[in-house]
Amino acid sequence: MKPINVGLLGIGIVGGGTFAVLARNQEEIARRAGCVIAMKMVADKDLERARGIVGKRAIVTADANDVVSHPDIDIVVELIGGTTVAKDLILKALANGKHVVTANKALLAQHGNEIFAAAQKKDVMVAFEAAVGGGIPIVKALREGLTANRIEWIAGIINGTSNFILSEMRDKGASFQDALKEAQRRGYAEADPTFDIEGVDAAHKLTIMAAIGFGIPMQFKAAYTEGISKLTQEDIRYAEELGYRIKLLGITKRKDKGIELRVHPTLIPERRLIANVEGVMNAILVKGDAVGQTLYYGAGAGAEPTASSVVADLVDVARMLTADPEHRVPHLAFQPDQLSDTPILPMGEVETAYYLRMRVLDRPGVLADITRILADLSISIDAMVQKEPHEGEDRVDIIMLTHLTVEKNVNAAIVKIEKLPVVLGAVTRIRLEELN
Repeated sequence: MKPINVGLLGIGIVGGGTFAVLARNQEEIARRAGCVIAMKMVADKDLERARGIVGKRAIVTADANDVVSHPDIDIVVELIGGTTVAKDLILKALANGKHVVTANKALLAQHGNEIFAAAQKKDVMVAFEAAVGGGIPIVKALREGLTANRIEWIAGIINGTSNFILSEMRDKGASFQDALKEAQRRGYAEADPTFDIEGVDAAHKLTIMAAIGFGIPMQFKAAYTEGISKLTQEDIRYAEELGYRIKLLGITKRKDKGIELRVHPTLIPERRLIANVEGVMNAILVKGDAVGQTLYYGAGAGAEPTASSVVADLVDVARMLTADPEHRVPHLAFQPDQLSDTPILPMGEVETAYYLRMRVLDRPGVLADITRILADLSISIDAMVQKEPHEGEDRVDIIMLTHLTVEKNVNAAIVKIEKLPVVLGAVTRIRLEELN
């Protein structure tokens, strides 16, 4: 079989890792793919740096259009990022009959439906293992390994930066701001960390996993997103005392009325394996009706872990180049004309358990007033802790864990509780998942 020629768009951290892995393991990769996969062209605006990495092993250009239009390029690897230039280049590559490999989760979550339709029209493939979970082969598992299952739910730590911050807060007692600064110092967090700490990056990845797991179109705009920037040391400590860890989870579940799609801080029982995933590592739980729970763990970012997934996609595409398009694995696991129109549930309709913390004046009857409000809204209490006031103070923290209840009822209860004259400030609410 003739060599497969690859054109690389962007030779930054992941692009450099991809070039290195492909060169280092070329013989092993060829044995698996059944042909040589050769990096023929590289496009990057920083020509000097690109040439320093590539040398004479590939053509280097500053114009990415040279790559997506070149007649000898079979597969275009897009590692530029963003949702504007990258989208235009991918659509142009597809229109030119080229297969595409991308790690661009934001682009797929927001414009994947359009991109997959364009690929289908030209009978070419879009592979995107590296878009979710870095080096963890979760897309492959959902699309192929678990294809016999009716997926019931997916829950994952899918943003390493946020997980590192929460680990620092728990292990070292650091404040959120200090933990964020440490993440930035180590290069885990960007100068503007908004996408990571506010859950947007995780929501992009969750949107992709939900589409593959449940056979629905990409619906990023319907995802509920809440980050970790408001978490305090108090809540991490109280959760620990109650036997829980707080993690930023992406959660998607199949329910009778629709599909839950949500990212938020979550209490998880400390005995769960996923609760003990620390630092920048990622972990994803998938529950299938036949297989039960499966756990996928590994590096969620980094040059060579992500390159591992990019190169795996290259091998997959190379293997399937000569296959009848109808016999290839569909982009979203389900046949394109079989995607479901199941709606995404509004957050108010989601059912889960809750951690509630409120600071109150230490007065008789306070607890009775609060529990009456909860009872009136059909919210039952699973556990409760009332802290002793510090000497000379007349205010205490009350922490409650609820049984499963509907979010809109909790929202209504919080509004009423905060209006009580004995309740000081806002009620802290963190969702709780048993994951069993």
